[in-house]
Amino acid sequence: MSSGTTKDFEYLEHTADAKFRAYGKSLGEAFENAALAMLNVMVDTDSVNISSSADVELSSPDLESLLFDWLSEILFVFEVEEMVFSRIRVNELFVGDDECSLSATLFGEAIDLSVHVFDTEVKAATYNDMKIENTGAGWMVQATVDT
Repeated sequence: MSSGTTKDFEYLEHTADAKFRAYGKSLGEAFENAALAMLNVMVDTDSVNISSSADVELSSPDLESLLFDWLSEILFVFEVEEMVFSRIRVNELFVGDDECSLSATLFGEAIDLSVHVFDTEVKAATYNDMKIENTGAGWMVQATVDT
């Protein structure tokens, strides 16, 4: 696995929604894996080829808001551009006292219903039980998305 940790992400039990933890050596890598965890709730990302990309630039007042905005932006691009992604690269992630920002590239292709089998609809990102922790061995990001 790319992160060098035992896993990139895992799903946690939740009564109605999808809850997951994502890991990474860096905070950017944990954000990448959180995006992939959310995308895999919707579609098997192994079925997605890379033929195009989309750039994302975000700024938020704090890290939790940045994670919420990050997952929300991926859903927005998914729905509006009708694209699905299998690789995520966080190019830059800045954490400041008054602002956090993110620059990333999403790699994937246009949705093709003859190829991509959709499982669960993700309606929105939430702040419910959100956690972002530096574990000493890397970063852990926990998020819940409304399904």
